[in-house]
Amino acid sequence: MIAAFCLSCAFGLLHAQDAEKAFVKENMTFAAGQYRLMLQTPAQGKDGKGVMPHSTRKDGTVSKASIYMWTSGFFPGSLWYLSEYLGDKALQDSALVYTRKMEPVKSFTDNHDIGFMMYCSYGNANRFSPQRSYRDILVESARSLCTRYREKAGVIQSWNGFRSWHGDKVYDFPVIIDNMMNLELLFYASRATGDPSFRDIAVSHARHTMMNQVRDDYSCFHIVYYDKETGKPIKGETSQGYSDNSAWSRGQAWGIYGFTMCYRETKDPSFLTTAQRMADFYLDHPNLPSDKVAWWDFNANQPGYVPGVRSNANNVVLNYRDASAAACTASALLELSTYSEGKLAKKYLEGAKAILHSLASPRYRAELGKNGNFILMHSTGAIPQNGEIDVPLTYADYYFLEALYRYDRILDGKPLF
Repeated sequence: MIAAFCLSCAFGLLHAQDAEKAFVKENMTFAAGQYRLMLQTPAQGKDGKGVMPHSTRKDGTVSKASIYMWTSGFFPGSLWYLSEYLGDKALQDSALVYTRKMEPVKSFTDNHDIGFMMYCSYGNANRFSPQRSYRDILVESARSLCTRYREKAGVIQSWNGFRSWHGDKVYDFPVIIDNMMNLELLFYASRATGDPSFRDIAVSHARHTMMNQVRDDYSCFHIVYYDKETGKPIKGETSQGYSDNSAWSRGQAWGIYGFTMCYRETKDPSFLTTAQRMADFYLDHPNLPSDKVAWWDFNANQPGYVPGVRSNANNVVLNYRDASAAACTASALLELSTYSEGKLAKKYLEGAKAILHSLASPRYRAELGKNGNFILMHSTGAIPQNGEIDVPLTYADYYFLEALYRYDRILDGKPLF
């Protein structure tokens, strides 16, 4: 009886794994179909220079951005994930074409987003089809990012300035939680060159972000302003969240992902704890919908949370989901599950699985040939700025595909990196 029961359990586990493998394959195949259609859409944007799909316009047509938009690296990155998973040479050729368009960005120093731009494009190119030239481009990109490191504060300055939603004050040293995502480029450059300075800057930024930007409940401020003279933090506010004290869901995702990656690169247990507690905040939040696809802000329209007087969030009555936050969180949770033990490992793996199945449902996944040929619907970019509300976004697709790719490797018992 016991032997028969165990055999039955084993058969059930194998059947469940086969079903999940089929789930991944169906979604990757569908996504490839959408992106083959996307590749047929002409360049758009100012002076015809918009080449990277970003979102959709109000009329449903694709909006494309220049290579200097922070989201520019996601489209080639998505093509790399699809071509690698499917073994599709034509998609790989397209990934290479769009990646090479990004090369001029290697010297970009106007903000911190070069990590998103170059590591999602050239980083994936170097991972799946390595060449010495890719390594050199990535190292130069890392040097460009390091020009924004401010030694007194120990952090990388994100933007050159930000005008507070509360009035006319402009802060000249803002650091945003998104910047955690750009540190992976620096860790790579340190490994590739043997130069510890890249890694030292990444670790310093992560530690100061952990101290100054992550709150006691493991939510986070979107922005922390620093004093350029002293390097001391001044205050925390928001740009894209509902209010300064609210939990902007994509910011939470950036934190989970960024600190998980920092633990991978350093094995510093404080980074692991921070990633786990930020993940727990997301998964255990009472305002998280049952399908685990978060609202754009966990505290939108709630008592005790007040947008700045200039923020468009004051004018938005409806609440919106953010598929991009959920997709990024799912990808992060999958990696985090491999560094966690026991119940926590299971919690993060099951949480990621639940998010992926929700995003793959008709509620969020588009029909073939619709949604501007993006994969996911219902992302929210910047409600306070009155932009990208309930639309497809290129980075939602990217992190969905990355999560599927990671999930497939976990199902096969393969390392993620």
